[in-house]
Amino acid sequence: MAEKVVLAYSGGLDTTAIIPWLKENYDYEVICACIDVGQGNELDGLEERAKLSGAAKLYILDVVDEFVDEYVMPCVKANAVYENKYLLGTSMARPLIAKKLVEVARKEGAVAICHGATGKGNDQVRFELGIKALAPDLKIIAPWRCTDTWKMESREDEIAYCKEHGIDLPFSADSSYSRDRNLWHISHEGLELEDPAQEPDYDHILVLGVTPEKAPDQGEYISMKFEQGVPVALNGKEMKASDIVRELNVLGGKHGVGIVDIVENRVVGMKSRGIYETPGGTILMEAHTQLEELILDRATLNVKKDIANQFADVVYEGKWFTPLREALQAFVETTQEYVTGEVKMKLYKGNIIKAGTTSPYSLYSESLASFTTGDLYDHHDAEGFINLFGLPLKVRAMLLAEKENI
Repeated sequence: MAEKVVLAYSGGLDTTAIIPWLKENYDYEVICACIDVGQGNELDGLEERAKLSGAAKLYILDVVDEFVDEYVMPCVKANAVYENKYLLGTSMARPLIAKKLVEVARKEGAVAICHGATGKGNDQVRFELGIKALAPDLKIIAPWRCTDTWKMESREDEIAYCKEHGIDLPFSADSSYSRDRNLWHISHEGLELEDPAQEPDYDHILVLGVTPEKAPDQGEYISMKFEQGVPVALNGKEMKASDIVRELNVLGGKHGVGIVDIVENRVVGMKSRGIYETPGGTILMEAHTQLEELILDRATLNVKKDIANQFADVVYEGKWFTPLREALQAFVETTQEYVTGEVKMKLYKGNIIKAGTTSPYSLYSESLASFTTGDLYDHHDAEGFINLFGLPLKVRAMLLAEKENI
């Protein structure tokens, strides 16, 4: 019997062409695995397509809830944002996909895992670090790096290759953006975006929403409840986190929220330009941040800002299955014990405007913050504090004055 390879399968042209290529060059039995992290209608007709392309079997694994609960929520709790803009939509999904590919490989007794990531992107790093961490014995095949046998350089080449191998599916050779979609976001790269001097053609690009200019002239109020850093209700209705993200995607898309144009630094050393749509995620992250402002003390909040950047880097670089990620997440989890409360916001033409935040664990004291004197604060105490706090400045100034007079 032929050895088996598990292919990370999307149903697109690239991974469809890989099926006959694997059989031709490795004589493998190809087991396709599509990991559903919220791609929506992209999965329609997948089983028939895989069969027509020569796959022996197709797994479609719905892991949307696991994706949101075990991968998205830790990033939300950490406030992890890469380079101040990117909410890690693709990055968060890759380790889970790698984990499920390994599980399918073990179940099928496969000797290898194949992915269709290019040799210039981040995803090859993320997939392969995940596979190495979970199954170091499995072989990894990346066709786009196999330049001796993978001769295809364009969609036209791939379509011709498929037809040569009896696969005549309705793929289009038209140029379009390179996209990645899951429940959290959708990314867009290619075409005019490859030139940072070019303004994006948003009418052609956007999938999840509209630009702020096309958003309604009337704002919309929403409220979200959290328990220990996790959203549990939206507009008074309790629901699981994945459903909250779905609802927020609709609301955010409607009001032009969460569109980011970024030139980011890839793991492999180059800069790339892309458009990210993260309508629901942007609202959720902002609500969580607003709640933490009310609850976390100054010292913890300051350290957590540094941890957020480190956590974002770790996730972006594909180092999910590492002791460092576990340690960073453990710190974050301790900070979330009292992050419980309700956040109200107004969505208006791309903006998320505060409309009131409450928590039973709020450290905000109205009597302390007001200009009137409260029981806990004596204005006279400030003088001694300032004297001590400013002592290093005073000592230095005295020393410099003494040196100037010598």
